[in-house]
Amino acid sequence: MSFSAIRTPLRRGVLSASFRPTATRSSFRKFSTAAPPPAPKSSNTALFAGLGAAAIGGIAYYVYVSQSDTAREAGTAVRGAAQTAKVAANFTPTKADYQKVYNRIAEIMDDAGEYDDGSFGPVLLRLAWHASGTYDKNTGTGGSNYATMRFEPESLHGANAGLVVARQEMEKVKAEFPWISYGDLWTLGGVAAVQEMAGPRIPWRPGRIDGFAKDATPDGRLPDASQGALHIRDIFYRMGFNDQEIVALSGAHALGRCHTDRSGYEGPWTFSPTTFTNDYYKLLFDEKWVWKKWSGPKQLEDKKTKSLMMLPTDYVLTQDKSFKKFAKAYADDNELFFKDFSAAFSRLLELGVPTGQFVASDAWEMKTIEEQSS
Repeated sequence: MSFSAIRTPLRRGVLSASFRPTATRSSFRKFSTAAPPPAPKSSNTALFAGLGAAAIGGIAYYVYVSQSDTAREAGTAVRGAAQTAKVAANFTPTKADYQKVYNRIAEIMDDAGEYDDGSFGPVLLRLAWHASGTYDKNTGTGGSNYATMRFEPESLHGANAGLVVARQEMEKVKAEFPWISYGDLWTLGGVAAVQEMAGPRIPWRPGRIDGFAKDATPDGRLPDASQGALHIRDIFYRMGFNDQEIVALSGAHALGRCHTDRSGYEGPWTFSPTTFTNDYYKLLFDEKWVWKKWSGPKQLEDKKTKSLMMLPTDYVLTQDKSFKKFAKAYADDNELFFKDFSAAFSRLLELGVPTGQFVASDAWEMKTIEEQSS
């Protein structure tokens, strides 16, 4: 089935009785960074002609799931040769080239069949988040620059359970656009996920490079859902975020659900897990939350329907005085949430990337499929 044919029902979802949209797409465009002037046209055809034997030699690399870390490092070296050939061929990807990648991600995102709620969007967003959230400002390590989740043991960290699904889907895009780095591909996937599921514009720019297994980060750098306010601050302050940004980034839980075979937790946060809204915050305050009686890890469920869940790290947003102030503001104002999430998420996606690597001084706006079709 065509991805465009199911986009509308996916976005509509099943909204909670308390939720009423407070902002349309036009209402949050003003919070986005303006796109730069159009760059000279380019094409994948010109690239492939210049890559020659280097590209052919690297084909086996892109079968991601069947390779060892050593093979992936070898593949990175092959791509280094391909990059040299790319420069020799005078191929420089333009914004239009990255828009093609975005479009392909959007197509794959909506071609999920029976997976979860019919969309790969939430898991692609989680991949971008977890690939970037390993940054440590004190050591300058981690972040999205090297895409080190391709390697063990980082790929096996508990916080990354289930993300092999997203990485496998991104391999399909990588095979079609081998010139894009994994870091750029994964973060662009996060941008597409938010924007295509009715969320705000996310300013984004390319420039990340692929690293090696030696660059992988240690376990424990991503949030542990069973913990409280102190843990959350330790994790996010290490990345360089403040309390307001912590609460804004937590709004990513508007999308998707937890799985017992991955995190151990179970259920969606909202009634519309494929539509990006401020309903996550509204439900935190409007519903009565009780501890779920089950054999799994400690989590909350809504008393009324018992179909929604909140993690301990979610519920703390209503208990901590500083966090609560921002969470309540986002519950009351969807436009404010969109603006602040856009700014924080865009910065998250750039953690660990040296400024000099970016191809543009200002971030770009990628057009949604809907905008391009109209």
